[in-house]
Amino acid sequence: MTDAATTAARERIEALTLAISVRSLPRMVGSLLETNLTITQLKTLTAIVVAESATASALAEQFAVSLPTMSKLIDRLVEQGLVERVTDLDDQRVRRVRPTPLGREVFGQVVGPRPALGVDVLAGLDLEELVALEVGMRAVNRELQRLAAR
Repeated sequence: MTDAATTAARERIEALTLAISVRSLPRMVGSLLETNLTITQLKTLTAIVVAESATASALAEQFAVSLPTMSKLIDRLVEQGLVERVTDLDDQRVRRVRPTPLGREVFGQVVGPRPALGVDVLAGLDLEELVALEVGMRAVNRELQRLAAR
């Protein structure tokens, strides 16, 4: 493929990505509107799910808030059954915060879904389209992994 053809293909993909994002927005906003979490709680839950385990002090530092503020925020997430406090196995003095199965599920419903690739959308694609999409997604995933490893 020539440089001009590669550039044109990238531009078409960028335009399609934007179009898909715009068309997916109503599905994504629906999930956000259905949650009872505040944006701060959602951000904190996200950080905990991504890290798999964190300390309150590390979260307080990450979000630039005081430890008492973060502790209250974690308390609310514990009350909702989204996270739990556990004793660190390596240092019994340290309490870690980790997501519960419910916390992971809520995270997945609110933050994780790619509505453009929902079951109902994929059901409308034929096998050739599904295979091509899989190849493209594998390539994107590979590049995301490469960039994250930097």
